[in-house]
Amino acid sequence: MRLPAVAALLALASPAVADVPEAIGNHVLPGYAAFTKATADLAVAAQKDCAAEGLRDEWNAAFDAWLMVAHLRMGPAEEQGRALAIAYWPDPKDIGGRQLEAMLTKADPALLTPEGMAQASVAARGLFGLERLIYGEGAQISDTYACDLRKALAQDLAAMAATTEAGWTGGYADLVLSAGAEGNASFLTASEGRQALFTQLITGLEFDADTRIGRPLGTFDKPRPERAEALASGRSLRNVTLSLTALRALAEALAQGLGEIPQTEAAFGRALDLAGQLDDPTFTGVADPSGRLKVEILQQAIQATRTAAEAEIGALLGVSVGFNSADGD
Repeated sequence: MRLPAVAALLALASPAVADVPEAIGNHVLPGYAAFTKATADLAVAAQKDCAAEGLRDEWNAAFDAWLMVAHLRMGPAEEQGRALAIAYWPDPKDIGGRQLEAMLTKADPALLTPEGMAQASVAARGLFGLERLIYGEGAQISDTYACDLRKALAQDLAAMAATTEAGWTGGYADLVLSAGAEGNASFLTASEGRQALFTQLITGLEFDADTRIGRPLGTFDKPRPERAEALASGRSLRNVTLSLTALRALAEALAQGLGEIPQTEAAFGRALDLAGQLDDPTFTGVADPSGRLKVEILQQAIQATRTAAEAEIGALLGVSVGFNSADGD
């Protein structure tokens, strides 16, 4: 059987059970479309003016858009390691930094082609490769090769975004929407589509609590603020806030038409309120006992959100958390 197109599947979905169609139609596909547009805008800006300072607005807009879909570690995002190439973090050994330094030192023109960039280390590409050239030490380099490298990285990022979106609109969304249908070898039962999206929600919350906040927290005796995400650009807390916003939207979409999720809604609200009150954009306060306590309280609020979502939404969907590609990272 030929799997139906996305629009047809969305139209045929019963409004009484809107969980997966709602998530795909109102969260996943618009999120990837916005990421494609934001990265295309960044690539255009880089072609016009590749100076580091002139690219910061477009780069931040692209990162903002990525956080709306960064938790969706399934399907096209995982093919050919695209999600890692888009945002290689954490990078505890600074592989990306070393790779980018080697690129600048070698100044190989072949690397600046789409084919050359596609073969480069994932650690040096994507949003964090550009961050190093826009905010990091590479921002101070204004020679022609550094300029061309910014252009190439921006074009590479835009291409990955467009390919990922095309993967969803060109077949993968159909597979998730038609889970359990005859001929669907990826999702053998109807519940597997729900479980896949539910897993993205739960593991996204885990990543926010355990990695985005847990890494800079370190331990009480050895806090590690230097390990915060996007430290050079000063958007560590912003990333947590935007991720929580996106995950709340996914949670609401999955529960649409199935029932109320008051505990999950309240937990998301508390976590986002705490993030909004935290005046610590890069979590440097973890080195101070009072500042650390505020970050720990935010982490606990996100963990509580995960617990609430797993209980309430899992029960509504009739599923539990399944395997995720990020497990064990």
